Amino acid sequence: MTGHRERQVVVGQTVLSVELAPDAIRLLRFGAVTRNAHLIHYDTEFARSEGLAGPVVMAQLHGCLFHRAAAEFAGAGGQVREVGWRNRAPACVGDRLVVTGTVRSVDAVGGEITLDLIERCGSGEVVCCQGRAVVVLG
Repeated sequence: MTGHRERQVVVGQTVLSVELAPDAIRLLRFGAVTRNAHLIHYDTEFARSEGLAGPVVMAQLHGCLFHRAAAEFAGAGGQVREVGWRNRAPACVGDRLVVTGTVRSVDAVGGEITLDLIERCGSGEVVCCQGRAVVVLG
């Protein structure tokens, strides 16, 4: 006997939250790594000329937060098979981003678990992104 206990997952179960408050340096570095040099991500004046409050978080960084929430739910040895999201509102430098979610479905035969994920920013009233992830537990 290995001592490993199967983790029970049920529809409606909560996904532990993932938080990040990206600063200007994180956006600059993330933009460099992803080759996203668009001015709206680091030039305050340009971002404001485009009608934004200031430099905004890249869509791919939102996706990374969704992936992190899914990976943490899957656990050590687990797999994230799919992540998808839609941006709903911009998030700016310094905004506190919080990804939360629930289990939408559990495929007992295939072992896949589908998570509904949502990212809110600021005080939590603004929805930045909505999406889902498919994971297999480790």
